[in-house]
Amino acid sequence: MKTIIIFILEARLASQTKQQQAVLRCLQLRAEECLSAADLSEELRHGGLTVGLATVYRQLDKLTQQGLVHKVTTEEGALYQYCPQAGHPHDCFLLRCEGCGRMVHLDCRHLEEVCRHLSSEHHFRIDPRRTVLTGLCDHCQEAKHEG
Repeated sequence: MKTIIIFILEARLASQTKQQQAVLRCLQLRAEECLSAADLSEELRHGGLTVGLATVYRQLDKLTQQGLVHKVTTEEGALYQYCPQAGHPHDCFLLRCEGCGRMVHLDCRHLEEVCRHLSSEHHFRIDPRRTVLTGLCDHCQEAKHEG
């Protein structure tokens, strides 16, 4: 199974342009963060690669369609984050801390059971790649109790 996942990822990466690879690499280097297209454009510029904002958006759309990047719509606008689960046979969910804004990828079989239940019993299909569960991370919970 692992070999198939690696093959799928290599095929996706082989078809990428240099700009797309640069955007993806930037997201991979800051995998713990969610970045806006403007943040990425600025980051690439600092790295010596001038890429227009429209081009960054196009590349992010392609990477999102390939399953390599999550797009999260927030009150501040769209944010993007590298998906370490890319190529897995099932999708991950996202957890977002309301305190610090940190986004965590979650691969949990129990949530898959909830999705199956919602689909069969309530005729509602969840899209895990677009589902963000919000709450407080351990660090922010501790800080809230201390303060």
